[in-house]
Amino acid sequence: MKTYRPHRDVSVLNDDLQVPGLGVLPINAFLIHAAEPVVVDTGVGLPDRDFLATLAEVIDPTDVRWIWLTHPDRDHTGGLFALLDAAPRARVVTTFIGAGIMSTERPLPMERVYLLNPGQTLNVGDRRLTGFRPPLFDNPATVGLFDMRSGVCFSSDCFGAPMATADLAQAENARAASPDELRAAQLLWASVDSPWIHNVDTSMFARSVQGIRAFNPTWIFSSHLPPATGDMTRLLDTLLEAPSADVFTGPDQAALEAMLREFEPV
Repeated sequence: MKTYRPHRDVSVLNDDLQVPGLGVLPINAFLIHAAEPVVVDTGVGLPDRDFLATLAEVIDPTDVRWIWLTHPDRDHTGGLFALLDAAPRARVVTTFIGAGIMSTERPLPMERVYLLNPGQTLNVGDRRLTGFRPPLFDNPATVGLFDMRSGVCFSSDCFGAPMATADLAQAENARAASPDELRAAQLLWASVDSPWIHNVDTSMFARSVQGIRAFNPTWIFSSHLPPATGDMTRLLDTLLEAPSADVFTGPDQAALEAMLREFEPV
């Protein structure tokens, strides 16, 4: 993992994973440097990752006041309980269903839970964070957030894109990939991560994209894309193409066995 600070109010805690057949997927968590500091997601839980140590590079974990889980998938909750132990004043921002999903693995201490639905806001001292449902998501508990003070949007899995190389997955700006590469990768990710997109009413979906457009964000911080800033028109227009993108079909058992044979000793 590495950290960097592309915006005065936001530090990125960047990780990545190789996804066979797709590329290298960025996995980002974030710290909002608010009066009441907010950690957005907590990374993966693999034994060779230490989310808490990485977070300590940018803030004393005891100072964290809020842990906003955009959704309870394991690539977003890996360091959650270690952080709860290290940050005794922190509360977990999630939804009713998010708390329920997490309780099937390890119950959250309910006195430290703060339930927030899309459309509601959280006061973190010097700014208000507005929850919203991103246009693309893979978990019903997903709630992104918009920082009304800085104009920064945290989109959870939406806008994600597997990168061609680890260097691109670790890049500090999405412009490191060419516009055509980025578009193709985002459409692929939309089909992989949100397969329901091929069955939606396109006019209703367009209205959900308009919700982010109306924010007029200065930055978009996605869980699975390097940070994006500047003119967001192309990013948003790519979302509108997602319903008609190629349907993704993953490898089946025959393909898995063929891949495994490649690793067998001669």
